[in-house]
Amino acid sequence: MTVGVVGAGVSGLAVVRELSNRGVDVVGFEARKEPGGIMRSRQVDGHVLELGPQRLRLTEQMSGLIDELGLREELRIGDDDQPMYVYLDGELKVVPLSVREAFTTDLLSIGGKVRILKEPFTEPPRDGETVEEFLTRKFGRQAARRYLGPLYSGLYGTDPDEMLMEYSLGKALRGAGIDGSILLWLIRKLIGGREVPEICTFEDGLGTLSDALYEANADSIRLETPVTEIRRDGDGFEIATAGGVTSVDEVVITTQADSAAELLSGVDDGTAETLERFNYNPIAMVYLESAFDRPGIGTLVPWYESSKISGTTWNSSFLHRDGLFTCYVDPGSYPEMLEVSEETLGEEIAREFETLTGSPATPIDVHLIEPGMPAYDRSWKALDELTPPDGIHFCTAFTERPGIPGRLRHAARVAGQITESESGFGR
Repeated sequence: MTVGVVGAGVSGLAVVRELSNRGVDVVGFEARKEPGGIMRSRQVDGHVLELGPQRLRLTEQMSGLIDELGLREELRIGDDDQPMYVYLDGELKVVPLSVREAFTTDLLSIGGKVRILKEPFTEPPRDGETVEEFLTRKFGRQAARRYLGPLYSGLYGTDPDEMLMEYSLGKALRGAGIDGSILLWLIRKLIGGREVPEICTFEDGLGTLSDALYEANADSIRLETPVTEIRRDGDGFEIATAGGVTSVDEVVITTQADSAAELLSGVDDGTAETLERFNYNPIAMVYLESAFDRPGIGTLVPWYESSKISGTTWNSSFLHRDGLFTCYVDPGSYPEMLEVSEETLGEEIAREFETLTGSPATPIDVHLIEPGMPAYDRSWKALDELTPPDGIHFCTAFTERPGIPGRLRHAARVAGQITESESGFGR
C-alpha cells in the first residue's frame, strides 16, 4: 500500500510520521516552501513570533514526542500560574480560573457567583442549542457573557450565539470525557490533585517542533509541491502536481475545507459541495512591543465591547519573551480588517492595546491567517452530510478537535484505521 498525504501542516506531518512508523509507504505534498502550516515561527527584530499557537501543554504524549525528536534541550517552560483577564467596561478584570480567583474576582457579582453553583442541577446540551444558550442555562447569563463565552468562542472569532453546541463546545466536552456536570468534573479534578501539564515552547518557537517532524521524515515529504488535482485510478487514486502524477492506494487530506473541496471535485462532487459550505473566520495576528509589565496570561475581549482587539497573549509575561505581546483581530471585532494595510492595522491595534492596558506599544509585525479559523457556526451542520469516498481520509480541524495535541491524536487514529484496513485486505 502507498498512501498520499496532502498538506504538511502539523496534521500532515503527524500522519506521515505515524504511517512511516507503521511501515507504510507514504508520500506527502506541501505547497509552501516550509512545513508546519499554522505552527511556524518567525524571527523579527530579535523577537520570536508564533504564526499560530503561542504555546503547548507538556502532556505525556507531547513529552514523549519531544524526546523522540531530540528537542529536550531546546524546551522552554512557561509560567501559567498567572491570571487571565477580561476587558469589561474599560477595566481588566480577573477571570476566575481557580478557587481563590472565584472568590476574589470582581468580574462577577455575588449573585453571579452563586448562580454558577446551580450548574450540577441543569441538563446536558439540548438538540440545536447554541454555545451561548447552553452556557447561560448552565452557569447564568453573567458568567456566560462575561467570560465563559469569550473564553471559548474568542478562539474562533465567532459569536457564541452562532455556534451550535454539537459541533463546537459539545465536541470538546465529549473529548474531555464530560457527560454530566462540568462544575462537578472540575471539583473532582481539584480533589484528585490531578496536575495540569506545564505550558511550554522552544527557544526558537514552536516551529522547532514542525521542523523536527519534517526532518525526521523529509525523504517522504515534497515541499513546494502543490497538489492540483486528485482523481480516481482504478481502485486507487492519482495525485497530480506540476511535476507529474503519483499513484497511491489511499489519500489523507489535511487541508482546510475549501482546499479539500477543490481537490475532491473530480472524485466526488457531492463531498466537494458539502465541503464548500463550511465557514472560516480570517484572523490577523498583530505583534507588539511594549513595556507593559503586569503579570498575566492575556486578555479576553468580549464581542460586545467596543474594541478592535478580540484577545491578547502576553508572551512577555508567562513565556518570558521580553516585551512581546500578540493581539488577535477578527471581522467580528474589526469588520474592515481585510481592507486596511498591514501598517495601518498595526498602528490601530497598538492604540487599542494602549486603551486596554494603559501602556503604549510599537508594532513589530502583522500576520494574516486566511481562510483562518474554523467558524464552528451553523454552517458546520454540513458535517452531518460529510461522507468521504472509500480510500479518502480527513485529518483536519474541521472534522475533529483543533489544537496541536488533538491533531497528533487524530493523526494516530487515521494511521491506525489505514493500517487496519491494509491488514484486512492482505488476508
